[in-house]
Amino acid sequence: MTRPASDSWSLPWMGLGLSSNLSASDVPQPYRLLDASPGLFDFVEYSAPIALEEAKAQATLFPEMWRRRAEVPVLFHPVHLNLWGPELEPASALAQLDAHARAVGSPWVGNDVGWWHAGGQPFPGYLYVTPPFNEAGVRDSAAHALHIQAGLSVPLVIENPAVLATRGGLHALDFMAKLHARTGLPLLLDLGHLFSHQLSAGLPLRTGLDGFPLDQVVELHIAGGVVTRRGGRTFYVDDHTQPVREELFELLAEVLPRCPRLRAVTFEGDGHPPEVALASLRRLRALVPKASRPVIVLPASREPVPALNGDSRPWALFDAGHGVTPATEDEDPEGTRADRDFRLAVVAEQLDKEWPLTRLLLAATPEGLEAFTRSREYRGLFDGLGKSLSHAFASWARERVMATPSDGVAAALSLEMMLPHAFLQEPPAPAPGQVALAEDVRLGAFPADLTELVFAARALRRHLTGRAWASGALEVSGLEALAQVAARPGPGPWRFAIRRKGSGFEVLTLPPEVAEGLKGLADGPRPVEALPGWLLAEGQARGLLRRA
Repeated sequence: MTRPASDSWSLPWMGLGLSSNLSASDVPQPYRLLDASPGLFDFVEYSAPIALEEAKAQATLFPEMWRRRAEVPVLFHPVHLNLWGPELEPASALAQLDAHARAVGSPWVGNDVGWWHAGGQPFPGYLYVTPPFNEAGVRDSAAHALHIQAGLSVPLVIENPAVLATRGGLHALDFMAKLHARTGLPLLLDLGHLFSHQLSAGLPLRTGLDGFPLDQVVELHIAGGVVTRRGGRTFYVDDHTQPVREELFELLAEVLPRCPRLRAVTFEGDGHPPEVALASLRRLRALVPKASRPVIVLPASREPVPALNGDSRPWALFDAGHGVTPATEDEDPEGTRADRDFRLAVVAEQLDKEWPLTRLLLAATPEGLEAFTRSREYRGLFDGLGKSLSHAFASWARERVMATPSDGVAAALSLEMMLPHAFLQEPPAPAPGQVALAEDVRLGAFPADLTELVFAARALRRHLTGRAWASGALEVSGLEALAQVAARPGPGPWRFAIRRKGSGFEVLTLPPEVAEGLKGLADGPRPVEALPGWLLAEGQARGLLRRA
């Protein structure tokens, strides 16, 4: 691994930016927004895999980003890059990272100081583990950061991480100041992440800013989040799909003039509809006017890469966050519970894309979810032994069914295991005068009729969620009704429709006459006149059919 030859870094003025995962299905779509409102923002900061070819394959907006990068510059904010954790990134990953940044012309690479992946697997939802804010955390984070910088020809900009559990004794800003002093790397100050620390620690929002090296900050992030209260504590969950808090707009206005080397302000507006993103960007545009500023030159970091000694105990914090060890054994029990609850919620959300029935039957409660996250199947994912979260859950669920036999749960598991196989082949498109199944729809058959179970799962989710809003508690005891329904499947064969839904699948129950009438379309398109008029109308009304 070679260091950059230059003794200095030249950083251009980027201005106001909008973040993106470069997916055409996500909102807001940055280029469409910019075309509708020219000058609204100046650059796109995108998150994508480290390897350029992998990013091109996964990011549907990559071709447009590539074509317009001279007109709309980009900053690369990678995912799956560890700035803390038990192992350093391999040299091959750093070579890919550098090639990617240079290819797109990103003047720097920024990333949160956290542990993002292990054993080749990102943590669910890319929900990283935050290091402890102590000297051991500084040392191990510095080893990671300098190791990465040694393989980069552009500067690595280090970002303060989001915080739920406060560990280590240092203030978040003091931790980042020490990490900057140890590495010489520029800083990215995320205002929402700072808010998360201040709330968890019970401190005023501006605590620590007066002693923080704001003159080393080259980028600011602002995003939405949710503030919740538990007992005597308050926590900020870094959920970018939420509106930006008023406190953060006010803090940004105060911090901007105090950052003389600032090069960029990025609005992380993931999930905001265009009209909502437009309102936030117009407000930010008033704070960051569209104007060119001279390039600044920073001394390049020449610090030697220290050894990684692991004194900051990353696996112990992983175990605390996943219920492997009791929260009471951690130095911040209440913060650890909040962190664990958020992680369990993310795991449940990921599992519900492919296992909505089985997850409710086996892991609907916090205790059930923890039984999974404490399992060898889940831990094996991050020891390099598993393929995916979905595979790990399937293996765990099979063991549970074998240990405590239940025909209903076994049937639900078998059904959900077969759904992906329905999409292995792409059916032919209908020719003129023909009708076919919609592109995202397939037909399925199963030896037991689970119509009532599919209905019950959706109805119970709706009912219990509605009661939770009113009572402030989720009545998990109500799940017993679902177990009753699962235990009484109807006789088969059962015919139904399957719709692809994002990265998962949705079972669509059908009246028997509709299911029987559509059966012939499983083999491919048919002439329109081959379907009765009532069936054609019903299938189109349900979004199951397409015509040429």
